[in-house]
Amino acid sequence: MPLMNVYEPLFLLLALVTLVTWTTALVLAVSGRLRRAGRILRRWSIGAAIYFAVVIVVSAVQPRRDFAPGEPQCFDDWCIAVVGRHSSPDAKSVDVVLRVSNRAKRVPMGERGAAVYLVDAQGRRFAPDPQGSDTPLDTVIGPGESFETSRHFRVPVDAANPAIVYAHATGFPIGWLIITEGGWFAKPARMELN
Repeated sequence: MPLMNVYEPLFLLLALVTLVTWTTALVLAVSGRLRRAGRILRRWSIGAAIYFAVVIVVSAVQPRRDFAPGEPQCFDDWCIAVVGRHSSPDAKSVDVVLRVSNRAKRVPMGERGAAVYLVDAQGRRFAPDPQGSDTPLDTVIGPGESFETSRHFRVPVDAANPAIVYAHATGFPIGWLIITEGGWFAKPARMELN
């Protein structure tokens, strides 16, 4: 997976344009040229509405991404992958082994609010049972390092085709502002267990 897609620099450019536009409009308004400031903000609003319409449409039509076991799902240089699975004999629980890694060359990485849950073919969500020995997913790791941790899930016997979904449990959902980064109506990526 590439470190950056083409839409991330576009988002950064548009954020810079927004900052310059708002600053210009503020300076014009303070200097008494309210009509010109209003025109600038109107044009910016039209551009922002078009951009968000594209973000929403792309999120609605973009297919869900599935990751094979062992294939990392990365966010910048922080990655997570399913590397193992064990089901109980009575098929009422699943233990999933996850590898969290940092592919950065120089800086430690951590993903604040990192969380996972299990979904089945019917779309039902199952939160992991807390285990005292599980390493938190948001643990900061050094450049090129990785660690493995596990999560225990209780599932009904009829749970078919379970998969792990990674989610940001806290923080601002920046992906809602970037084309192809998820959010709005996007189907969350799944890390397959089989």
